[in-house]
Amino acid sequence: MDLHSLISHLVSRAPAFARRMQQAGLSPDAVHSLSDLAALPVQRKGSLVELQAADPPFGGMLAVTPGELKGIYQSPGPIYTPEPKVADAWRWAPALQTAGFGPNQGVLNAFGYHLSPAGVMFHEGLAALGCTVIPGGVGNQEQQVRLLHHLELTGYVGLPSYLKALLDKAEELSLPLSLQRAFVAAEPLPPSLRDELQRRGVQVRQGYGTAETGNLGFECDALAGWHVPDDVWVQICDLTTGAPLPAGEVGEVVITSKSPHYALVRFGVGDLSSLDTSPCTCGRTSARLMGWQGRADAAVKVRGLFVHPRQLAALVARFPSIVYWQGEITRHNHKDRLVLRIETTDPSVAQQVEVLAPSVVKIRLEVQAVAPGSLTPDAEPLVDARTWN
Repeated sequence: MDLHSLISHLVSRAPAFARRMQQAGLSPDAVHSLSDLAALPVQRKGSLVELQAADPPFGGMLAVTPGELKGIYQSPGPIYTPEPKVADAWRWAPALQTAGFGPNQGVLNAFGYHLSPAGVMFHEGLAALGCTVIPGGVGNQEQQVRLLHHLELTGYVGLPSYLKALLDKAEELSLPLSLQRAFVAAEPLPPSLRDELQRRGVQVRQGYGTAETGNLGFECDALAGWHVPDDVWVQICDLTTGAPLPAGEVGEVVITSKSPHYALVRFGVGDLSSLDTSPCTCGRTSARLMGWQGRADAAVKVRGLFVHPRQLAALVARFPSIVYWQGEITRHNHKDRLVLRIETTDPSVAQQVEVLAPSVVKIRLEVQAVAPGSLTPDAEPLVDARTWN
């Protein structure tokens, strides 16, 4: 489906998108190229929370009925993400194939399967290639290491930091593994971690995408950026004006999905990057995203999941004894640590906050009660003190 046909289809089926087009003064008849869409303001990921709350469950962006979907998933926000009834709906199979995955290969999928679509999206991509997939998720490291050993699995998909944790656990248990290749995503892969994993016998390739969009880029053997797949349009846009920027300039990653099921058009994912349009030495001519270069909003990814200051605020609001608070993210030995420091009139509340945190923020964190005067009303709510050397 070409761009004009796609826009016409979405306007007729997705009422929220039709309103966006009308508010921008755009008619489907006037849209034949990406440059024609430049007048449509970028839709930020955060707006999905408000749209879906006002018009549940998909905020008027779904172009099919909910009954026509294969599945529905929930990401922090909450944001509901539809899965259409098509094979490899998030389109990861080509990226995984480029990384060397193929028929009859046993692969541990260490992405989460609970509500978030990450586990399912990679499971379906691997299955489309004929792989045998073990749905491991995150946790139970010793059990997963023994499984890797007993089944002699050669492949892994998941967080790079979790792969390191499994290799460390295998070494601790004196269990040799047969892992040969890994496809990692959802958190940065610093050169030091890639080098360590490859020294330990695992060829590592990285991919880039989001829960809403699926595959937006993947590495080839040249390791010279993330190749943009053919089934999505990716632009780099100015943070203030939303105007597309020339190749090489840093801006927000803005995508237009070619899927006719869900109106992701001029959708800003919140990440910063740049595009390289020169041919790659691998022979592909597709543009390449030149890595993750920061965030356009206040959300920060921790252990593969986004954490927004508003989630921490919602958690703290349940405890009236907390006067001031601040979250800080650090990283040691390639593992993220999120600490919530609280100034409170009841220091015993720290343990209660820690227990409740996974249900509100969606990840575990540490809570520390600090001395009066340690924090101030204008303290930055979430500090990212990590380095990626």
